[in-house]
Amino acid sequence: MSLKKKLSSLLFSSKKEEQADESLPTAQEHIPQEAPVKAPEPIPEDGSQLEISADHPIRQLHDLRRQEGFSLPSPRLCMDEDGVLPPELLEKEKSRLQSSLKSLCGTRLKAAKGRTRGKHSKKKEEEAEEEALCLDARPWFHISSDKIYAWMVALPPVGQGEELNRSMIYQALRDHGISYGLNTALLDRVSHEQDRYFNLYLVAQGKPAFDGRNGNIVDHFPRVLQRTLDVDEFGQVDYTALNLICNVEEGQEICRLIRPTEGEPGRTVTDQEVPAKSGRDVPLPKGRNTEISEDGEALLATMPGHVEFSGRSFQVKPVLDIDGDVDFSTGNIKFVGDVNIKGDVLSGFSVKAMGNIYVGGVVEAGSTVEAGGDLTVVKGILGDGSTVIRAGRCIFSKYIENATIHVRENLQTDCIVNGRIYCDGEVQVRSGRGSIIGGRVWAAKRVSASAVGAKSEVKTSIVLGGLPCATFEREQVREELRDLNRELARLDGQLDSTVKASLMGKVRMKLSVAELKLKQAEEDLEAAKESLKDQKEQDSGRMECGVAYAGTDISIGSEFLRLRQETHQCVAKLAYGEILLM
Repeated sequence: MSLKKKLSSLLFSSKKEEQADESLPTAQEHIPQEAPVKAPEPIPEDGSQLEISADHPIRQLHDLRRQEGFSLPSPRLCMDEDGVLPPELLEKEKSRLQSSLKSLCGTRLKAAKGRTRGKHSKKKEEEAEEEALCLDARPWFHISSDKIYAWMVALPPVGQGEELNRSMIYQALRDHGISYGLNTALLDRVSHEQDRYFNLYLVAQGKPAFDGRNGNIVDHFPRVLQRTLDVDEFGQVDYTALNLICNVEEGQEICRLIRPTEGEPGRTVTDQEVPAKSGRDVPLPKGRNTEISEDGEALLATMPGHVEFSGRSFQVKPVLDIDGDVDFSTGNIKFVGDVNIKGDVLSGFSVKAMGNIYVGGVVEAGSTVEAGGDLTVVKGILGDGSTVIRAGRCIFSKYIENATIHVRENLQTDCIVNGRIYCDGEVQVRSGRGSIIGGRVWAAKRVSASAVGAKSEVKTSIVLGGLPCATFEREQVREELRDLNRELARLDGQLDSTVKASLMGKVRMKLSVAELKLKQAEEDLEAAKESLKDQKEQDSGRMECGVAYAGTDISIGSEFLRLRQETHQCVAKLAYGEILLM
């Protein structure tokens, strides 16, 4: 190799290497990295915005307008920019508007492009093209199905066509019959606005019809009485707070009628009336011992008494107020209405009422109390084994001792001692002592207590499910039959006389009636038992208590369980054909 070639190779190779080295970054050089692209925030969904696909004819018309050299924003098709229209209306009209708009823009696009169906001569194609290049602007209107709202979309001219103007808009309104509720300020603004094309405007709003309100009854007395007592934080119940007698004076207003209102007719955007319905009238719930006021707007009591809602009407029942005790000064009480006793029911006396009975004191031993409705005894029931208490609905008593209780619905008390309870609902002994000690408690649904039995293992029987009251009635009739047969045998052993014959005749008549009652009671009981055969185990009754002492007997249906030891947080129910403690 010559000296010249060696020098040139050295010189040029070094420059190339330097250039190559400069073109490649070194390990120490910092290579800038692109910042991560932040994802666009999601646009909240707008139920009033029309969804326009990329191939929608309106977008193609928009592109044609831009190709003609006009600068305009993207189509803005919002049905409710102010957010005042009902959502259900927007949902309904959106699909109708989308369909109509697509058809309109499709037809307009074909005309703008000179498209025709079939084959034509060259001359006809030239004429079509010339016509397509001269299309005037077009205001198009969409009327809602109820004709209360009208929207407008303005399509731009094509070629040498006339731009949108005010007279063009109002002529189109007349052609569509739109004349009521026009937003003239908006229409005048749109007629000369630069960006008026491809936008949706709410240009007319009619007046919706408003139906009248129905008549209503404002009650001054409750239709359903609250038959439960609340237990306070100390486990106590105030039995004086439950007085189920709602007293009313003669002429006092029981309820008042609110008259219905007339409907307000509406108006469509085509200036047609939309009829409205008037509210329906409601009658005053007039019952016994009530009358309607002269103006026909109030229900008044015609006598003092107790207000009760029964069936479909208010009625006033008489109330017997006893300021003191039921004793020799009052005698036995039998009343068709409600009885309000401020004192006690003394031993040996009876109180029977077809309505509710309220006793402010105690029910003493040897007395009888029967209420067709609810019974409230503020201070308790102190019996001697012969005391019988009945209620057609619920019983509320401070305590129950040595008494037979027959209640068709629920029983609530603080303590039961040696009671014989027949309850078709629930027995609740949770307040106060909350104890059931001795005796027999039979509840069709549930027994709830703080304690059942005693540490002395006194025999306490809990029976669940079945038909307590119906069984009690049958037992009562059987006891009556035994008493009558004994009386008949006693009379038969006496000397013959006219008095004996008369008394025996009366006893035999009572005996016949009792036999018929027993037969009817047994038939009713058997029919009820047949209806309970398909009763599920979980519906057969349940006992819940904080503690159940040894000596407690539990019966559910044909199953029997005797507790041999003290059981805490005891829950007894029938499962899989046996009584389980949980």
